[in-house]
This record gives sequence, structure tokens and C-alpha cells, in this order.
Amino acid sequence: MRIASLLPATTEIVAALGRADDLVAITFECDHPPGLAAPVVVRSALEPGMTPGEIDRTVRERAAAGLPMYDLDREALRAAAPDVVLTQDLCGVCALPGHTVAEALDELGLPDVAVHSFDPHTLDEVLTGIGGIAAAIDADASPMLSDLRRRLTGLDTALADVDRPRALVLEWTDPPFLPGHWVPELVRRAGAVPTAGVDGGRSRAVAWEDLESPDAVVVTPCGYDLAAAVAQAGPIADRFPDVPVIAIDSAAYVVRAGPRLVDGIEALAHALHPAVVPAPEEVRCAQVSRKGRDSDR
Repeated sequence: MRIASLLPATTEIVAALGRADDLVAITFECDHPPGLAAPVVVRSALEPGMTPGEIDRTVRERAAAGLPMYDLDREALRAAAPDVVLTQDLCGVCALPGHTVAEALDELGLPDVAVHSFDPHTLDEVLTGIGGIAAAIDADASPMLSDLRRRLTGLDTALADVDRPRALVLEWTDPPFLPGHWVPELVRRAGAVPTAGVDGGRSRAVAWEDLESPDAVVVTPCGYDLAAAVAQAGPIADRFPDVPVIAIDSAAYVVRAGPRLVDGIEALAHALHPAVVPAPEEVRCAQVSRKGRDSDR
């Protein structure tokens, strides 16, 4: 089966299911696992090196003008000749919308290509959606899902009696955005109580003065790796000098709806409760103070 994955999360899921060699088209953001050889057919309309504030302004301007956030290379997709295309309709800012893909396939004379949309809003829907992708590409997700659920159950048991800090979670820093979709649940599963957020819904912008005083701050800027999250967390630590500020690799472990969400929960659980949850083997989080990074988790 020839698979076009137009979403980093689905690329990661396909690879985790042992089908990376069947990928014939991916996006510019598909960086896991490293070394994917498939051609890139989706690129961002954003310029490299933009600050969070510049990105926010550009996204708003393009949305107001009816301009897309992503460019699909239709001829490259035609040349890839996929049997199935994995896409989404959850967020037009985060990835190429599925209706755009369907329209492009019709334009290219490929109306018989199967299109599978992956649109989870909660952690359980992520896990269920992994099973759906597996079915779409004739793979078996049972071993993976059993392991992910076993690890989540183990965390629930380990954290059953801990004191849970009230955590302010920032999914964007300029302007501040409170999290949506599965992110508040991830924070709860890691042993904290999110001070705000929209379970299963969209993230939303807020004013700094409207934020509640938390016991901890989790900085998880959408699409950024750990180094960038740490850099953005520095000014946040200045705003909240009396509470711990934790930065996490959001691109890998928070906003990408794949199996590594459980890795992110485990990492955040250790950062919040180091005496209860062991440290992961690789660095996924960093504790940040007003002077910069203190320690990695």
C-alpha cells in the first residue's frame, strides 16, 4: 500500500505501526522517525525564523484574507500515486485541511484514492484513532495500544495519592493561549490540575491579567521543540517568579496526536512528582527559573 501522510502525527503513527517504508508523501514537519525518505508535498506559508508574536499576527491576517496556511504540491502528490491519504480537519492552522486534499485529488483525476481523516479531540480519541489508521493501512495496532494503555494505568496508580498542584498551561506565549483538545487531560494524567483550558475544544487567547495565580506553570508552545520552549519560558518565569516553570518539547510530546503523547505525560509527571515517577531515559522537559534552565527532566 502506498501511503501519503499529510500530518506529522499520522506519519509517526504509520512508522510506529512498522509501515514507514510504505510512505510515498509526507509534510515538511514530518521529522519522526528521523531519516524518512518520502517526498515532501506540503509546506508552510509561514516564513522561517518568525517569533511567536509574528506568527500569531500572520495567522490572523491570512485567516482574515481567506488565505491558506499550507501549500500542497499537487503535482508531487500526483506523482506519489498514493492508495490512501491520511489527513485531518481538526485545525486549519496546525495542518493542511482534509477538504483541501479531497478537492486536490479530484482536480488531479485521483477520485478513487481513499482519504482517511484523523480528528481526535481527547486522549481516548487519539488512541481510538490510532486503531482507525491501522485499519486504513491494513496494520495491527493492538500491541501498541495495549502498551500505551498499560503505561497510562501505571501512571494513574502511581499518582493516585499525590498532592496535585494547580498548573497554568500555556499552549502559546505571545499572546498567551490556554490549551484545548487533549492537552488539559494530559496535564491531569500527569498529576496536576489545569487552572483553565477547554477539554476537547480549541485553545483560546487570554490576557495576562486574566490568568489565575498557579502553583506551577507548564510552557508547551504549539509546534516548538524543547530548546525553543525553554527560550520562550524565560520571560514567563519573570512573570511567575515564585512558582516552578516547566518547559516541555511540545512538538514531540504534547500537540502531536501520536503514541509519544504518553511519553509526554510520563515526562511531565516526573517533572511535577519526581519522588513518585521515575525520570525518562531521554530529556523531554526542563525546569526553568528567572536565570534560565535549572535542570532537565
